[in-house]
Amino acid sequence: MRYKLLGKSGLRVSELCLGTMTFGNDWGWGAEKDESKKIFDLFVGAGGNFIDTSNNYTNGTSEKFIGEFIKNDRDSFVIATKYTLSERKTDPNFGGNHRKNLMRSVEGSLQRLDTDHIDLLYLHMWDYVTPVEEVMRSLDDLVRAGKVLYVGISDTPAWVVSQANTIADLRGWSRFIAYQGEYSLASRTPERDIIPMTQAMDMSFLAWGILEGGELTGKYNSPSDEQRRSKDTNERIKKIASVLMDVATETQHTPSQVAVNWVRQKSPNVIPIVGARSEKHLKDNLGCLDFELTQEQIQHLNDPSPIDLGFPHSFLSSDHIRDLIFGETFSKIMN
Repeated sequence: MRYKLLGKSGLRVSELCLGTMTFGNDWGWGAEKDESKKIFDLFVGAGGNFIDTSNNYTNGTSEKFIGEFIKNDRDSFVIATKYTLSERKTDPNFGGNHRKNLMRSVEGSLQRLDTDHIDLLYLHMWDYVTPVEEVMRSLDDLVRAGKVLYVGISDTPAWVVSQANTIADLRGWSRFIAYQGEYSLASRTPERDIIPMTQAMDMSFLAWGILEGGELTGKYNSPSDEQRRSKDTNERIKKIASVLMDVATETQHTPSQVAVNWVRQKSPNVIPIVGARSEKHLKDNLGCLDFELTQEQIQHLNDPSPIDLGFPHSFLSSDHIRDLIFGETFSKIMN
């Protein structure tokens, strides 16, 4: 495992992040404690130090497990957790981005993680209600208090993140250094605005959903009980999975490893989040570290999953508009 700087910071994190939404069986489909420990130990044994969780994952069990697993060597790990999602459905202040829910959520996470600080705290989802100034000042207060070291944001429009970081920079508050969002061969929409925004803002992009719920592994492409149980797998994703399987055969690796590497190699600031329900599944995912895809293979994977960048991107990149802006000089400008 190699390491990257997390956004505009000096924090060193492993090139893969371990997602722990599967830690705990509270939701009926996760890993029990013993299996979760095996998954954790395998990731750490491979050199991983970056662990991702949330205050609501498996009703708090994920954080409790992690707190136990890291207790004897807390400072070796970069623990990321999140706040926003409601923990009491009938109480309007037990969810959202506002200061009261933030403070309450962080105190709960600190208790469950059995630690005095959170390395990276994400705002989980934008609520479109809380003023951005309140969010950034509240997060900065936690950093100044030493309860949080760095802040990030997840599942939020690019314009909101740009506004928030601009305000933070102008006022001397802690800025977002990481963005977390869905990204895979089947879900490439972050390429429109979010990934370019993270690059311009010097933020890391943490990608979740990189296997599209297992659909990109190809397990639904051939007649089987699994396929019959997954009637939602559409033909577009099956086509992408088919190409993944071809590249997997060519590289002598698994479709999962190819899918992870496609994400891992898209941009230097992208860090895949790998999650697993079993030690066996994580071991397979970690095999992505043993090879890299060629540019030809990446293009072969891109072909069945083209993305329409839409307006104004496709408009501004057209030859006609470039001619209006640059005349005949565009090809002569070094950029």
